[in-house]
Amino acid sequence: MSQFIEQFPTVFQALNIGFLQTVKLFLVTLVGALPLGLIISFGSMSKFKPLSSLVKTIVWIFRGSPLMIQMLIIYYMPGLVFHNPIWGGGEDGRFTAAAVAFILNYACYFSEIYRGGIEGVPVGQQEAGQVLGMTKSEIFFKVTLLQMVKRIVPPMSNEIITLVKDTSLARIIALQEIIWAGQAFLKGSYGISGQIWPLFFTAVYYLVFCGVLTILFGKLEKKLDYFKI
Repeated sequence: MSQFIEQFPTVFQALNIGFLQTVKLFLVTLVGALPLGLIISFGSMSKFKPLSSLVKTIVWIFRGSPLMIQMLIIYYMPGLVFHNPIWGGGEDGRFTAAAVAFILNYACYFSEIYRGGIEGVPVGQQEAGQVLGMTKSEIFFKVTLLQMVKRIVPPMSNEIITLVKDTSLARIIALQEIIWAGQAFLKGSYGISGQIWPLFFTAVYYLVFCGVLTILFGKLEKKLDYFKI
């Protein structure tokens, strides 16, 4: 017990540093993937067949292959294949490579959610907007987009909560997120080795983070209840 009390401040500090890296990767992914996913959804719904076919193929590749493999390819391929290690070997380079992989992967998932939400809005409402003399952009932003948001909140919240847990995959390229920090005490970190209990504390961080997001998304759904679909 005394050993635990002595080690806890060191472990707690290391986990906090790792958790900040996890939160940073989570936020950067959302900032990049949410708008990119909307753009990709427009491409997949395009009436120009070559474009829609190309976009659908890209989405299929990113959704059909493991995120871990995508990170390994994005991080290592420039140096091994093209002899141009654009990411470098530092923590910042690993973070950038992981962020690119996460943004591309989740943008493809988000694009399908967007597409389903847009196509789920009754065509009659768009036609009604045209009758009222609204432009295509006005119909999209004032009619389609608002109802789409209501439809996509539940599936989008599930994907975002999954993103929180998927950030742990970044340790495959040695990004020092929270699981990396907890696992380091098994191998020897800050003079501590052979300790598994820090890994259990990492689970607490994830549970609290996901719990907060669940509450926030629940409140958002209630605020959108004025859209009766």
